[in-house]
Amino acid sequence: MGKFEITTRKNGEYQFNLKAGNGQVILASEGYSSKSACQNGIESVRKNASDDSKFERKTSTNGKPYFNLKASNGQVIGNSEMYESEASRENGIESVKKNAPTADVSDLS
Repeated sequence: MGKFEITTRKNGEYQFNLKAGNGQVILASEGYSSKSACQNGIESVRKNASDDSKFERKTSTNGKPYFNLKASNGQVIGNSEMYESEASRENGIESVKKNAPTADVSDLS
């Protein structure tokens, strides 16, 4: 089962990572100024992860596929790692869809 991990960055901001059952990070957040804002970001991921239209499929400048997950207002709430193929990127999206709605939250901050 997946889980969200809340951590603190060196600059004092909070961030979360969504990890799959195997421990791999499948979605990473931006930095948040407060823990409550970070927790709201997690709830937004849970709410939006089941909607395929919220996943923005992109290609980096070096040609690697990745994706962003966007909230209803269009703001990016999480991004993926760089993948070797579009098929791998699709597997990553499916993993977020599967894991995010029921993932536990572990506060490591």
